[in-house]
Amino acid sequence: PDENYEEIIKWCWQQNEREYQYFAMEFLSLRLKKSAANIIELYEYMIVEKSWWDTVDFISAVLVGDYFKRFPNQINTITEKWISSNNIWLQRSCLLFQLKYKSNTDVNLMESFIVQLLGSKEFFIDKAIGWILREYSKTNPHLVLDIVQKYSLSGLSHREALKWMQNKGLV
Repeated sequence: PDENYEEIIKWCWQQNEREYQYFAMEFLSLRLKKSAANIIELYEYMIVEKSWWDTVDFISAVLVGDYFKRFPNQINTITEKWISSNNIWLQRSCLLFQLKYKSNTDVNLMESFIVQLLGSKEFFIDKAIGWILREYSKTNPHLVLDIVQKYSLSGLSHREALKWMQNKGLV
């Protein structure tokens, strides 16, 4: 029943078997265009309630990424809350929601999140910084090189950021 889907998602999220969470994410991905503006609350619940890197990455890049395309006026309010939280998964989501945006990436916002998270000792934050830069390097390698040279990224972030460009012989 369409009206009870949030209850179903939360029920799935409470189950021990991860297949329920995978089902919930796929179900939500099929109804992206039907989702109301308040669906972000459910996405946030899913990010913080059972935080696994693979589910958080899907929620961020697919669900939250689409949400912010449809409700761009919510980006600053939501991401300011998430980036300033002490929750690494919400912070990682700020980095990764633009993963598939390519030329539509808000570069200033991406760079702002990177700067705010510099010095993090969290593997999953450092990996996400490198990943978003690597993905964006396919669109604008010069800008990514500028960012890599401008800031003291962790070794992991630095390696990840340059990986695609190195494979293509661009650096």
